[in-house]
Amino acid sequence: MLRTEPPSGGTPDLSGHTPMMAQYLAIKHEYPGTLVFYRMGDFYELFFGDAEKAARLLDITLTRRGNSNGEPVVMAGVPFHSVEGYLARLIKQGESVAICEQVGDVGASKGPVERKVVRVVTPGTLTDTELLADKSEAVLLAVHQGSRHRCGLAWLSVTQGALQLAECAGDELEGWIARIGPSELLHGSDVTDTFRQRLRALRFAGDVSMTERPAFQFDEGLGLRKLLEQLNASTLQAWGADTLVHAHAAAAALLTYAEHTQGRALSHVQSLQVQRDDELIDLPITTRRNLELVQTLRGEDSPTLFSLLDSCMTGMGSRQLKCWLLEPRRDRTQATQRHDAIELLRAGGFKRLREELKGTSDVERITARTALRQVRPRELVGLRQSLEKAAHFAASVEPATALLEQLRKDLHPPAGCAGLLARCLMEEPAALVRDGGVIATGFDAELDELRAIQDNADGFLLQLEARERERTGIANLKVQFNRVHGFYIEVTQGQLDKVPADYRRRQTLKNAERFITPELKAFEDKALSAQERALAREKFLYEQLLDALQPHVPALTRLARAIASLDALCALAERSLTLNWCRPQFTREPGIEIVQGRHPVVEARLAETTGGSFIANDTRLGPKQRMQVITGPNMGGKSTYMRQVALVCLLAAMGSYVPAQACRLGPMDAIHTRIGAADDLANAQSTFMLEMTEAAQILHAATPQSLVLMDEIGRGTSTFDGLALAAGIASHLHDRTQAFTLFATHYFELTEFPAQHHAAVNVHVSATESGTDIVFLHEIQPGPASRSYGIQVARLAGMPAAVVKHSQAALQRLEEQQHLAREQVDLFATPPEVAAAAPSAVEAALGQLDPDTMSPREALDALYALKKKLDTP
Repeated sequence: MLRTEPPSGGTPDLSGHTPMMAQYLAIKHEYPGTLVFYRMGDFYELFFGDAEKAARLLDITLTRRGNSNGEPVVMAGVPFHSVEGYLARLIKQGESVAICEQVGDVGASKGPVERKVVRVVTPGTLTDTELLADKSEAVLLAVHQGSRHRCGLAWLSVTQGALQLAECAGDELEGWIARIGPSELLHGSDVTDTFRQRLRALRFAGDVSMTERPAFQFDEGLGLRKLLEQLNASTLQAWGADTLVHAHAAAAALLTYAEHTQGRALSHVQSLQVQRDDELIDLPITTRRNLELVQTLRGEDSPTLFSLLDSCMTGMGSRQLKCWLLEPRRDRTQATQRHDAIELLRAGGFKRLREELKGTSDVERITARTALRQVRPRELVGLRQSLEKAAHFAASVEPATALLEQLRKDLHPPAGCAGLLARCLMEEPAALVRDGGVIATGFDAELDELRAIQDNADGFLLQLEARERERTGIANLKVQFNRVHGFYIEVTQGQLDKVPADYRRRQTLKNAERFITPELKAFEDKALSAQERALAREKFLYEQLLDALQPHVPALTRLARAIASLDALCALAERSLTLNWCRPQFTREPGIEIVQGRHPVVEARLAETTGGSFIANDTRLGPKQRMQVITGPNMGGKSTYMRQVALVCLLAAMGSYVPAQACRLGPMDAIHTRIGAADDLANAQSTFMLEMTEAAQILHAATPQSLVLMDEIGRGTSTFDGLALAAGIASHLHDRTQAFTLFATHYFELTEFPAQHHAAVNVHVSATESGTDIVFLHEIQPGPASRSYGIQVARLAGMPAAVVKHSQAALQRLEEQQHLAREQVDLFATPPEVAAAAPSAVEAALGQLDPDTMSPREALDALYALKKKLDTP
């Protein structure tokens, strides 16, 4: 029997229970932590503790019926025809549900009909279209606590069918989980308490369900065998995964759990990717939040960068686009290929393609459900229609770039698949196979014959009714049928004296009697038998159809990914034209050069709400200018400017055009942000503590190829403490990290920083005063700001006039005192103990090397040079 969790131990004592409850309790014993939906007729029933829990979570009625083992049976139920809505609500609350169906024939044996769990629905293994949002994926992640502070990760979207592996250091786990964004996380029962607490503390995504699995399932040998079987390979060397033993252990638990929840092997999972931390541009959770990539700071889905980009015509395309956005690669090859494809699509053809893409079914999810034999008839009709469309997609794509040429090849539907679906299925089949009316007329002669018997029933009943009225003289005699009592002849009470002797009473009503005759009984047996046999035949033919579709699954998977990529590219082409974006250029030299850059989301909102235009600004960062110290008033646009630089860099890296007149970007490995202020009370972190924690993470992680945004660092403590910390952080980023940095501050003392640091410059957002009013110009201009305009902003916010006047007087006194008593303090002088720890000549030379760009000969020469420096006194 299918099992997703270890039984609670031992064999349950079923003595004293009714046969049906004994059957239920035996099944429930196998799923102690899962809600069991036990099929009984037209309802899924829950019993005892499951019933009480479901009644609380779903707000359904709790009842007590009969007794079992001397105790009343507590139960609650949901209709089977609307079960998806209830499942969606339970999954959203992190629950898992075992679906227990009737698999035996009623009356085939003594006792209750045979039942078993056919699948388990969990947050990380969803495949039902009704339970999944079109633009989101359910991702299942397994984490193995390995040795030597290494962790193994394996994750999978069952509907996408792409398995991924990675290994990381223990202190990198949070970043990896944030990047993967799982719906459900599996861990072993043998993890340490510290590790378990760390995992629970990582629930920053909100809806991550934690599932504990037996320790023996995290076995590296089992994982290797399962991976080789899944990929039909003899080694994992081709994927670079042969040495990832901790990831193998995670994959063992992942695949075992996924197979068990689906009730079968995952035949559609035939691809593997190994993710390494040096391949993707690092986007920490703080960066994703601060840049509002897929959610606003308030947790809403719009307006975000993704909501602005997503003009895709299919759910597949939207999901692909989101993946590109959140997983940009450091290597520029993939992004350049997308830029080439967008350039070609912009020149013509993408509008026609988008019209053809409109209404395309979710081939990706339908293919996965076909492989899992969970697909419904109407989904297969949608698949057939999409396959017919795919031929038009392929014909419309010009193979003028490498990416478009590959997509064109993959867009060709598998031969014979659409024709098989067209012959086998009705144009508008029933929703479920069990309802009948799915297999097309003419596909199977036996089914057609059985249906003909049913179709002739109405004519036979009308003829019989006419003959019996004439024979008996009963003018209002009726021959009818219902599902409970079958066929019958109904005679009202006033006409009972005319009933012939061959009528046999079947049912008594208040005002009528119902009868059966030998002739009608013989027809009933024939008709009902034909109906049951026809339904059984349809089920058999549908299973045969699923068998015939299995060899097409790999080609359908490639087709789905090609449609998704084509849709995403067309959306980016449309956005680039509609929003007036340009193609970025990549260079090998380090630097960020943006001409007339704009914040895409703010610009779109301005156009939508006020019709106003966005003030564009230039940005230039390079080896000789790595840091901008940005000053200016609140509301002046410092944060907007900083974010727009990061978004332009991210859009270019994902393969999109960018909101600017021109853009040249050098290599980039990460985007780090420290913006805004918020408490994390759940983890006992104040605003300032959180600010310092995030700043410390950036200082440890950033490199010379990182982009760092620092906004108002040090404002959460006293003026002198905050100023000193801001000065120290700025010096570290400039002198040691050498990252490209946008450093916004209200500490005017920091405007002295560029005078002592050659790669830093002052810039400010401009504002001007008109009487007592302040006008924000939102322009980035060279040099430091002259004033902060804090009191003017307070007045604009509605501060009482008396408070504003009092503040202005106090400010004047403070400025006079500062001028009189000001002491010259060198904020940026390096303390002796820090200077003593400055990098040695060897360390400095080593820091200038880039192994990724060196030939073997150059690397050997560099090694000799380092050795010579080390030997030189």
